[in-house]
Amino acid sequence: MPNEQKNSMPVDPPSRKQISDSNWLTGQLLVAMPSMPDPRFARAVIYICSHSPNGAMGLVVNRLFGEADFLMLLQQLSIAASSDTPHLPVHFGGPVETGRGFVLHSTDYVRDGSVPIDEAIALTATVEILQAIADGGGPERLLMALGYSGWGAGQLESEVKANGWLTVPADENLLFNTAPESKWERALAKIGISPMMLSGEAGHA
Repeated sequence: MPNEQKNSMPVDPPSRKQISDSNWLTGQLLVAMPSMPDPRFARAVIYICSHSPNGAMGLVVNRLFGEADFLMLLQQLSIAASSDTPHLPVHFGGPVETGRGFVLHSTDYVRDGSVPIDEAIALTATVEILQAIADGGGPERLLMALGYSGWGAGQLESEVKANGWLTVPADENLLFNTAPESKWERALAKIGISPMMLSGEAGHA
């Protein structure tokens, strides 16, 4: 299961080789199997932001961070809201560095500090993007999260082989336009699987 070791550089920009190599899961979704032993990741859907021989980093995209919302986050960071500030939920990205914020978003917004994951999706963890969103700007599509999920070298590969996770192609509508409580079922449907079909016996790579 994802570990809780702190990492000062949780995202390494993926190379073109990594993105095109089916052995690497950058830009894919992990969907927790019903046998997932860690309750923090029961029915979790995780978007993998970076996967390399050194490990992996991702964000849970179907679980909200308690009662937190964007306005509360702005208040904690002393960022002024405006009449254009959207009301946005904040997701639980994972158990590592839960005080650290990340914005997964469309690539119409890419600035210093943004990490492109593929042609459509990037990740930014700066105060500047929060200010832009508060001012009514920023990316067209986004998902905000506190904390992230991290794996050490070889750990994620082992978990997938052990049938802890299914891997599913990501898409923008599922990430940004689907209600959190529906993402697990919707992700499974993308590969033709009903929750009733699942067991701990078979994975999908």
